Amino acid sequence: MKAAAEKRIHQVFEASILAKGAFAIGEILGGLALALVGVGTIYRLAVLVTQSELLEDPADPIATFVLDAANHLSADGKTFAALYLLSHGVIKLALIIALLRGKLWAYPASLVVFSLFIAYQVYRFTYTHSVGLVILSVFDLVVLWLVWHEWRIAAAAVHHRGR
Repeated sequence: MKAAAEKRIHQVFEASILAKGAFAIGEILGGLALALVGVGTIYRLAVLVTQSELLEDPADPIATFVLDAANHLSADGKTFAALYLLSHGVIKLALIIALLRGKLWAYPASLVVFSLFIAYQVYRFTYTHSVGLVILSVFDLVVLWLVWHEWRIAAAAVHHRGR
């Protein structure tokens, strides 16, 4: 019974790490896109994407948020967002690859880095009150527990082989 539960936990660990990896790739692509596209182009794209929704419902909260954010995006803000997404995505992807390869150093490194990301998300929540940040933080807390759990098993296996 315990072996079956451990196998299931490991499967959830792998699935959650793969999901974080996919999100990291999205961050990298988003950061590259922001770095390569001008502020004017971003605004025109936001208008194009939100136009039909705003014609249907001029008070649509998502569409108005997207359009307002694009309208207030400065070159410095765009550069910060691009660098943030790129660095965040690259760091996460490197750690995820190392975790999937079973590198022992990646477990504590991931715990530290993912904890820092959660702390930043909580900090951002105090300004934005975004439900998405809460959901992301809860998911990240589950991933932290899974990483910690897998680290205990991996460390025990290394210790056992050393005997």
